[in-house]
Amino acid sequence: MPEVERKPKITASRKLLLKSLMLAKAKECWEQEHEEREAEKKRYLAERIPTLQTRGLSLSALQDLCRDLHAKVEVVDEERYDIEAKCLHNTREIKDLKLKVLDLRGKFKRPPLRRVRVSADAMLRALLGSKHKVSMDLRANLKSVKKEDTEKERPVEVGDWRKNVEAMSGMEGRKKMFDAAKSPTTQ
Repeated sequence: MPEVERKPKITASRKLLLKSLMLAKAKECWEQEHEEREAEKKRYLAERIPTLQTRGLSLSALQDLCRDLHAKVEVVDEERYDIEAKCLHNTREIKDLKLKVLDLRGKFKRPPLRRVRVSADAMLRALLGSKHKVSMDLRANLKSVKKEDTEKERPVEVGDWRKNVEAMSGMEGRKKMFDAAKSPTTQ
């Protein structure tokens, strides 16, 4: 099997450079999108709202114009109110439906899954149906280990650790100093 050469990981400076380039490109795209939105908004408003010609109008004509504008504002306000009411109704309905879903989930307990012991033959019979004729003995190929061999390897003799404290600790001089310091206080 030929070895697959791994590509070297990207260096930290290269990663930082790529990150800064991606951020600059994202900022540029965001600014362009923002400008396009503003242009679309201006175009839509220019299309929907005609420019007002107030020069040369008499007082009564200006008053009529104001009354017309107020009537249009009232119509738009009513539409806005209706849309807000529909939106609130929809959000309330969505919230109620979410609560119902949570309630339904809580009512049904999921049964705990249990382990099922199935032999390899039974599993193959279930998967393949009646086609499966050969019996598989998976344990036949396993290595047999005798208990006697493992018991012989263990050291049977366990000594008292207190007998060999000085030998095991490696601090014989310190122990003697400790014993010497201890003896004057006991006298």
